[in-house]
Amino acid sequence: MDLAALFTRDPQAAPSPLRHDATAAAAFAVVATVIALTVDDGRRPDALGWALLLAVHVPLAWRRKAPLPVLIAVAACVAPYHGLDYMHLAPLPATMTALYTVAATSRPKRTVIVGLAVTSLTLSMQLFVNPHEMVEVLRISGWVTAVLVFGASIRLYRQLVATVVEKAEREAERKVTEERLRIARDLHDLLAHSITLIGVQTSVAAHVLVADPDRLDREALVRALDGISETCREARAEVRTTLDVLRAAPEGPLPDLASLPDLVRSSGADLTVRTGEAKVPAAVGAAAYRIVQESLTNAVRHGGPDAEVRVDVSLVEEVLTVRVTNGGAASGGTGGSGGSGGSAGSGYGIIGMRERARSVGGTLRAGPRVGGGFEVTAALPLAVREVAA
Repeated sequence: MDLAALFTRDPQAAPSPLRHDATAAAAFAVVATVIALTVDDGRRPDALGWALLLAVHVPLAWRRKAPLPVLIAVAACVAPYHGLDYMHLAPLPATMTALYTVAATSRPKRTVIVGLAVTSLTLSMQLFVNPHEMVEVLRISGWVTAVLVFGASIRLYRQLVATVVEKAEREAERKVTEERLRIARDLHDLLAHSITLIGVQTSVAAHVLVADPDRLDREALVRALDGISETCREARAEVRTTLDVLRAAPEGPLPDLASLPDLVRSSGADLTVRTGEAKVPAAVGAAAYRIVQESLTNAVRHGGPDAEVRVDVSLVEEVLTVRVTNGGAASGGTGGSGGSGGSAGSGYGIIGMRERARSVGGTLRAGPRVGGGFEVTAALPLAVREVAA
């Protein structure tokens, strides 16, 4: 058995405590018998002495289930044994084991009380048997104090280990929760954007088919269907990329600012990027990409395919600013995806964008514009800071 695990584990929670303690009690009884037969330290036990010596070890089988009653039972047997001046060293292992168990499982106040009681009883018996052996009195007191301190130290060590383990478990649970939220945001951003575009393109195709069947615009229909096919391919590729990232595959990078032109072009919006040659951290670039993606999804959903949408990305004093304006949506239209005042949507869009901005230490504002439309503005610092969930 690992020695560290032996001291760390709660003795009252160990498997099969009765069996292990009964085996240990039998081993202590054998050791006590050998000591009583071989060591000359007091009167050799007679029948009564052997009965008391063996009786001292019986309660040890229950020492972890009832430490204090076991110590009382051991003291009740060992007191007359020492009082009759039998071989004093023989019951010492059993007595100290019972004392250690109480110190290792009890609160400090009880440990101190038990220590004083045991010391008083031991000294009283020693003064009654050998009143002139003051050195022996000090030796016995030292043994009792040492065992109590050792047991209390083990108890504090176990508490410390339990606290560290509990803290580690809470931290692991927190990281799992944050990862679950991140995956949920990725899936929401990806699927909501792709499905919205497919819905708009399908509406265009349906309109072309039913608007004037006699003068069917085959080219417009082909463009709409090709757009649906392209969106499906992009969604499939991004799902594969997301899964690669979740599997920690090195070939699965997160989307970043370099992917913005393709994203914005598929939505028919205007894009302006002013970041110069500054290097944007991957996490910040991914957050900006997802915020733009969700904003475009909301703009297309609520403003229609003809909405006038502008995307402006700029870098000012080590802060990446992302601004998406929709001049064609009704006031508060995009709020349906996350605002309280929206009339449609899942209710997670703007919430997800805010969480994504917070994940890199940034902020996000979303709301109606003066004069109509809707605007989403995010400020993402390049120095990524860890933010608690």
